[in-house]
Amino acid sequence: MKKILTLLCLIISLTRAQDSLNCWLVGNWPFGLSYAVALDPARSLAFCGSGGGVYLLNVSNPAQPVKLSEAIRTRGVAFGLFYHSNRLFIAAGEAGLEIWDITDPANPSFSGRLNTPDYALGVAVSGNYACVADRRAGLRIIDVSNPQNPTEVGYYDTPDYALGVAVSGNYACVADGYAGLRIIDVSNPQNPTEVGYYDTPGYAEGVAVSGNYACVADGSRGLRTIDISNPQSPREVGFYDTSGQAHNVTLTGNYACVADDWEGLRIIDVSNPQDPTEVGYYNTPGLARGVAISGSYACVADDWEGLRVIDISNPQSPAEVGYYDTPDYAYGVAVSGNYACVADGYAGLRIIDVSNPQNPGEVGYYNTPDRAYGVVVSGNYACVADGYYGLRIVDVSNPQNPRGVGYYDTPGSARGVAVSGNYACVADLDSGLRIIDVSNPQNPGEVGYYDTPGRAYGVAVSGNYACVADNHEGLRIIDISNPQDPTEVGYYNTPGLARGVAVSGSYACVADGEAGLRIIDVSNPQDPTEVGYYNTPDYAYGVAVSDNYTCVAEGNAGLQIIQFYGTGVEERATLNAQRLTPGATVVRNLLMTDGQKSRGRLELLDITGRKVLELKPGANDVQHLVPGVYFVKENSETLRKVVITR
Repeated sequence: MKKILTLLCLIISLTRAQDSLNCWLVGNWPFGLSYAVALDPARSLAFCGSGGGVYLLNVSNPAQPVKLSEAIRTRGVAFGLFYHSNRLFIAAGEAGLEIWDITDPANPSFSGRLNTPDYALGVAVSGNYACVADRRAGLRIIDVSNPQNPTEVGYYDTPDYALGVAVSGNYACVADGYAGLRIIDVSNPQNPTEVGYYDTPGYAEGVAVSGNYACVADGSRGLRTIDISNPQSPREVGFYDTSGQAHNVTLTGNYACVADDWEGLRIIDVSNPQDPTEVGYYNTPGLARGVAISGSYACVADDWEGLRVIDISNPQSPAEVGYYDTPDYAYGVAVSGNYACVADGYAGLRIIDVSNPQNPGEVGYYNTPDRAYGVVVSGNYACVADGYYGLRIVDVSNPQNPRGVGYYDTPGSARGVAVSGNYACVADLDSGLRIIDVSNPQNPGEVGYYDTPGRAYGVAVSGNYACVADNHEGLRIIDISNPQDPTEVGYYNTPGLARGVAVSGSYACVADGEAGLRIIDVSNPQDPTEVGYYNTPDYAYGVAVSDNYTCVAEGNAGLQIIQFYGTGVEERATLNAQRLTPGATVVRNLLMTDGQKSRGRLELLDITGRKVLELKPGANDVQHLVPGVYFVKENSETLRKVVITR
């Protein structure tokens, strides 16, 4: 399996060399799901990873965390955090390792970045070296003595996926997926060498070390305690099978605190490593992904539920004392003047001040009843495509205090919306394009529709034409000059999955899923052509245009601001790399497998390679999974990409 994925990694790495045409990044507001947390106990600071950004919080009063800054914005997604000597080290996914100076917590400053070869998921620092768990590229050792210029000095290619890392003395302990715990001698950073390993029974995702023992968060097989007193021959001495999916672990005294996915925070007594025992737990409201401890408090990175602060002074009865609610998954965006309105999933409508594109900030929000997927602004009103609750109309005349005024319940699931005059065009998924009269915002009503061939996720209107982002059917151009009888006149098959669209002049900007931002010339609606693109860091769901700036809603990487310079801009010399053409199967609630054609065990893997579901022949319920890219694995050979949507 790793050989297959290593080839995929190579193709993706080559593709990075040419990641844009006629476009480049200006700024971003990248906040989303929370995967990682780190602490500075001396200054009562918590660093909460949120999508592609990090919130700096003052937790001196754990019941009321206070945001000090949201200035840390990475070029990827913050999967791992490590704080050391006024510096925050971020394992930022495809953006590699980033280093930020936290001398002034209210004004953190960027120090340097190293783009690792694959996908940085975990980081630990010892002395002048950072050890990065870089998924398929194994363990990377980075010299960070000069934070402005981090340099790789050595690496060790672990046999599976390097997901987490901890350093103890001369040894780095790597949580290596299905290859378990790997112990790497890093005494010579230029030539790290594996000295021992223990193949845990599950999927090793996280690791913490105390004295002679390593505690491994082993996925569905819970917490494993490994004796590493002899690094050449580590051996398991005990385990505790948690009830969820053990993602991460940290140690405090005699206790291991495990981030256990839907089962929240589990507190395990490891004073006797041969017989670890659960003594308490707290069921967090989201999916517990990461955990850090300071004194009597555990801070949990809880996916869409942000940072949860748990009092563990009595391990038998942990209790939540405070939280900081980070945003959800950014699906859509619209821009009006100095404000960007972001359709942010279950976090509703978020209003972002983008008057300074290099440093946007949130000023207000409105919680819609379902999941906010798309948004457009017309005058004082924001029209929100709110999934199964249809079209919601929100008064945003006061950006600090938006309020709902009306709605129309479309027949499908409203995913995108555009307004032209008195009409709102709604991309209604399997129900195609719906045209709604919104002349009276308090009482909107449908006047016509067109059933597109794919699944309508996004829509934009220019003159007499509606441009529909129709998922695997690309961009569809619909004549709406007669709202009662809309008709298709042309289309362009984009390379990805068209999820959102905005029109500026002669150009349609398409949010094309894994294929990022695509710029399509629609001056001739019967024959649209691509003229530019930008490969965004996560998954492009929505897009809006204001002046020279294109704002892309990037799922877990929040809001990215791109500038399109028009055709004719020369690219810098790059590798003539083959582009990866997504050929994904798109599913919503059920993933179908063919039991007769399958030659063995089928598993569903997430983007990190972690098994999230054992698949059975026929229909498999995937409603509980976070939307995004997954892989179906058959035995250890065949991989098939699927995209789970809502």
